[in-house]
Amino acid sequence: MKPFIFQICLGLGFLAAIASSICFFLGIPGTALALMLSFICLALGFQGFPILKGFSYTLFIFAASTYALNYPENLISFHGFPLKKLVTPLLVLTMFGMGIHMNLTRFVEIVKAPKPILAGIFCHYLIMPGIGFALAMTTDLPPEIAAGIILVGCSPSGVASNVMAYISGGNLALSVTVTAISTLLAPLVTPLLMKLLANQLVPINFWDMFWHILEIVIFPVLAGLVYNKYAYGKQKWLDDLLPILSMASIIFIVALTVSAGHDTLLSIGWLLILIVIIHNLSGYFLDIRLASGWESMNKIRGRSPLRLACKMQA
Repeated sequence: MKPFIFQICLGLGFLAAIASSICFFLGIPGTALALMLSFICLALGFQGFPILKGFSYTLFIFAASTYALNYPENLISFHGFPLKKLVTPLLVLTMFGMGIHMNLTRFVEIVKAPKPILAGIFCHYLIMPGIGFALAMTTDLPPEIAAGIILVGCSPSGVASNVMAYISGGNLALSVTVTAISTLLAPLVTPLLMKLLANQLVPINFWDMFWHILEIVIFPVLAGLVYNKYAYGKQKWLDDLLPILSMASIIFIVALTVSAGHDTLLSIGWLLILIVIIHNLSGYFLDIRLASGWESMNKIRGRSPLRLACKMQA
């Protein structure tokens, strides 16, 4: 696309946002459609600016969520087929797409420089579940929603964390390695943490969750690793298509999830958004403080695990 096309998309996006605001305050129909158009146009326009490009995907998710909140009935079934049955195969596709960008050599890195990787995994499975549990216990949310907040904290990090590390100039090799290993640990650690922290809110069947995570996370990632080793690069069109399909799958899953929780989101949506923001910001703050303290302590001792991790990029 030519540069002026991106500028036109940005202009249309801002105009659609203004139109959405006018429709909302005047009570005119069309607020949701204008807001969706704004998100889509801004997402396309951001593609032409390197500093904004990383936000395009988020805006597409906002567009899908807006559609799901306003037209949830359209995401229930298609010609009699329940669309919620697509969630599992779409998750499998997403995890397979993540797996094709991994390779077995990354797991050798844990032997060469294990401290920063083990610290990242330990903090991930300690800090985020702990914060999620504290928020769930201190807010007056329905049990299933509170358990969901804990589950978010107990889940492994994903592709989005790697993208954020790349955008922020962090240690990408370390981020990818921690993501890969925390994902492989998820079938055991996630059900165990949920059993310990959330069983009082909703019944947790450890083995059911264990096998379900194996099916939708581990097996697809392992299949992706095999593809990466033996087939990656041989069909360039397929290599380029799979990440796009993975991102589209996540957008559709978000839309289906928002549609299914339409009534709950409308009743406690703002509180839930606030809790999610607090959850993430608290995790960022504590992780950064711990990382800074650990780095300073090891510099005093004459060795820096984070500096060792940087060598993995060489």
